[in-house]
Amino acid sequence: MSQQSKTAQLSETKRASINHGAASDMAAGASRSISRHDKKATNAFRTISEVADELDIQQHVLRFWETKFSQVRPLKRGGGRRYYRPEDISLLKAIHYLLYTEGYTIKGVQKLLREVGKKKIVNLVEVALREQNGEAPIPSTPTTKTETIDDPDMPDSAVAQKLSPEQRAALQDVLQELKELREIIKR
Repeated sequence: MSQQSKTAQLSETKRASINHGAASDMAAGASRSISRHDKKATNAFRTISEVADELDIQQHVLRFWETKFSQVRPLKRGGGRRYYRPEDISLLKAIHYLLYTEGYTIKGVQKLLREVGKKKIVNLVEVALREQNGEAPIPSTPTTKTETIDDPDMPDSAVAQKLSPEQRAALQDVLQELKELREIIKR
């Protein structure tokens, strides 16, 4: 074998080795990023890409929702990079559920958030999602004497315990009318 062919063969072997090394480095980097995302604590802040992936929507939709829902306020760091807290993600999941599953409009969700309150909406949607997934709902906390019906953070069961039979009947009638209206709107 001539010196030139040995050099060419050695050169070819080096290129193949370098290409193989680069590919394995890229694969290792990808697996590191996937495993790092999987191992993130539940209370850790998430980037916009992580939240968008979790909700299966585009990032621009999240940025749009920030303009439409004043309750969505991720932390913004240098360069405008967004970091979402766990409570932000819970609210975004609730908004996503109401828009995409329940068929609400943006104005409808805005009105719900204004009238019912962020915490109560998030709690109601979490219960609905648990029931939808076949999981048992988390029992509500017992009420204290200082709570009133006007308290937006009070669980529904606590409100129900303070209602008279006439009030319950009236609310049941209103609920039935709302369900009928929803069915009319869906048609």
